[in-house]
Amino acid sequence: MNFAQLLLPDFSLILCGYLLCRFTPLARPTWDQVETLVYFFLFPVLLFQSIARTPLDVGAVSGLAAAGLLLGLAGITLAYSLPWWPGLRHVDRREHAASAQVAFRFNSFIALALSERLAGAQGLQLIAVLIGVCVPLFNIGAVWPMARHAQTGFFAALVRNPLIIATFAGLACNLLGLHVPGWLDPTLNRIGAASLALGLMAAGAGMQFGHLAQAKALAVGVLAIRHLLLPLVAAGLGFALRLDPTQRAVLLAFSALPTASSCYVLASRMGYNGALVAGLVTLSTVLGLASLPFALGVLR
Repeated sequence: MNFAQLLLPDFSLILCGYLLCRFTPLARPTWDQVETLVYFFLFPVLLFQSIARTPLDVGAVSGLAAAGLLLGLAGITLAYSLPWWPGLRHVDRREHAASAQVAFRFNSFIALALSERLAGAQGLQLIAVLIGVCVPLFNIGAVWPMARHAQTGFFAALVRNPLIIATFAGLACNLLGLHVPGWLDPTLNRIGAASLALGLMAAGAGMQFGHLAQAKALAVGVLAIRHLLLPLVAAGLGFALRLDPTQRAVLLAFSALPTASSCYVLASRMGYNGALVAGLVTLSTVLGLASLPFALGVLR
């Protein structure tokens, strides 16, 4: 499998956003409006459709769902513990609050494409299970530290968060057996494609590598969790829970994915250092070229 070919489109869109913002009249004010559109409309529609459209067979995939939840909890715990790691005891707490999400969130677009290549239609069903059970947990895990450090109510922040609203709405429709009308699918698919392109370009537009230089230890810790520790945890869970080979492969791929491009949008819209998070998203996309072969080739 050509992992470089799979990740190149995302990295190219980030680079396009960076170049457009720096060298064309499409400067920062333009991208502020793009971020608003992506955060409040495009990404929520995409999340809702991704979760609602694939029925969940709870019985057949309970082991995989449990592994996904345990993997997610491990990622969140490791990310939250970073300020107590050696060399990170004096890390800026606001930068940690914004960056922690990078350690456990994932790029769902790459997840869907990769799972289909690994196991066809079954792979898509299995990754849909992981998306359905992990996205609510990850979104809550991403919002909580930022809401706490911004001194805003955590539950108020969750209730107002459009990504979490869309996630729970999608799960409710899925479990109740409700479906989006077929005639609406093409429109939703186009909105999803737009959210991918514009979200990645907005991340590139907000990117400032200088911020990474000011938080080197934090960046190393966050990316080490995302691309090294979580694949190792996934390998252990697959063995301990006796997942079948296909489920184990999908879990390993899930554990090694680049982080979500919406990390930047969420941090920026909540008033945090979006430039730092955008740089981490970019580096995570590049590191995915190494972590995916590591998880699927070595650990598998």
